[in-house]
Amino acid sequence: MTEIEYMKLAVEQANENIVLKEGGPFGAVIVRNQEVVAAAHNRVLVENDPTAHAEITAIRKACQYLNSYDLSECVLYTSCYPCPMCLSAAIWANIKTIYYANTAEDAGQIGFRDDFIYHFIENGAHDDQIVKMSQIGREQAIETFNDYVKDPSRESY
Repeated sequence: MTEIEYMKLAVEQANENIVLKEGGPFGAVIVRNQEVVAAAHNRVLVENDPTAHAEITAIRKACQYLNSYDLSECVLYTSCYPCPMCLSAAIWANIKTIYYANTAEDAGQIGFRDDFIYHFIENGAHDDQIVKMSQIGREQAIETFNDYVKDPSRESY
């Protein structure tokens, strides 16, 4: 299959959700070595889970199917430019190539606004109108990190 054909599968996932109404009109496909290992659409409404975006759902499926948290050999095709959460998840999964169809601006025009999150991050995550963040308990929590570093059997990701 070609990149366009994989993208067509991602768009088909998005179109399917117009009928199913399980979440927003977004779809994603993950491919490894010319094999589709996961296909998903947004499931935010049906799962009551704000993280159940198409890309996150596809990443979860791909990781289960491949029995690995490392998707470095995979390519993500998504019907829209990934939101900050999905982009972060793809990076954490070691996905090195992402193809997207619609732009973030296209999504914004139909009511899906991610700009404020990008601006929040760009401004150093300092905007109490979006979320108030305060550090507490570091003295206790740093000990867990220290124990982790000392553990020779640890697996880092």
